[in-house]
Amino acid sequence: MKKILVVDDEKLIVKGIKFSLMQDDMEVDCAYDGEEALEMAKKTEYDVVLLDVMLPKMDGFEVCQLIREFSNMPIIMLTAKGDDMDKILGLEYGADDYITKPFNILEVKARIKAIMRRSSRKVVEEEKKVFEKDALKIDCDARRVFVDQKEIKLTAKEFDLLELLAFHPNKVYSRENLLNIVWGYDYPGDVRTVDVHIRRLREKIENNPGDPVYIHTKWGVGYYFQD
Repeated sequence: MKKILVVDDEKLIVKGIKFSLMQDDMEVDCAYDGEEALEMAKKTEYDVVLLDVMLPKMDGFEVCQLIREFSNMPIIMLTAKGDDMDKILGLEYGADDYITKPFNILEVKARIKAIMRRSSRKVVEEEKKVFEKDALKIDCDARRVFVDQKEIKLTAKEFDLLELLAFHPNKVYSRENLLNIVWGYDYPGDVRTVDVHIRRLREKIENNPGDPVYIHTKWGVGYYFQD
């Protein structure tokens, strides 16, 4: 049975979501403020966390960021604001998806099921440590990359970038995030380092770097691997 954590200070919304998810044979826990949500996430590895942005005691972005320090459990942000920056900020803090209120419960359930399918597929891929999409093959254990069965020589950082993006498809990473994750927080360089490596990576793995199949740009936000 899949376990879902629903976090919102509006108890009627929580009650409605819980009832609907239970109809699909999901086990549902509820939290009504940020601190309670964080404590529950520390005790239980949920299949999905539905996390409202505006919460008492600790907002959803902070909760999301703190959960990411100890778990990769999928998080869907719920926001009453339609502002794109809030949505982007939610993803920057490590959320996997977002839904804007007011929402249709059928959309919520569809998003949850899609996230769970992706998570299951990702677990299988990580277990076998080989990623394949179209002509591209990444052997993580051997740190080798092939395009059309021909080995492509990548630098260590190019490989790290490709591996990170490929194993988190459709997740947009800002240049700052990529710099911190791949190069480390103490790296003295700037985000142009990321742009240079992405350009070189595209030149090596894409048939047409100007019209990429794998690594795409989300203008004004960052980069992502197209699932």
